[in-house]
Amino acid sequence: MSDTLDAALRLLRAQATLVRRFDARLGGLHGVSLADFTLLLRLGQAPGGRMRRVDLAEALGLTASGVTRALAPLERIGLVTREPDARDARVAYASLTGTGRERLTEMLATAEETADELFAAPAWDERDVPLFAGLLSRLGGTGPRP
Repeated sequence: MSDTLDAALRLLRAQATLVRRFDARLGGLHGVSLADFTLLLRLGQAPGGRMRRVDLAEALGLTASGVTRALAPLERIGLVTREPDARDARVAYASLTGTGRERLTEMLATAEETADELFAAPAWDERDVPLFAGLLSRLGGTGPRP
């Protein structure tokens, strides 16, 4: 097996481990998955806490129908609402509700704690994490910041 394939497969296994860890923590404490949290975080970082659904889909790497499916349960539990555009009926926004903003703050604390545990010493030192983040960026691993 080539070193490049080995590295790619290790990255995939590591990603699956991260998703399981975040899903367990976020699901157990807040009733959401990592995918839900990522969507809410993206909305929370958008101006006014809202984005056009098509822009949200692009930012998350989803299709328009995928973002609609992802938003539906979040709408049902009152974290997100659908807002029509006053000028163009074809455009719809996804917007955080007040409850969504509050819950996102709580979820963010849980996610930060989980990430701190994952990248804790002695396995990781303070220089490793920024270096690792930079290396992931080479593969298109951009962060959630707009």
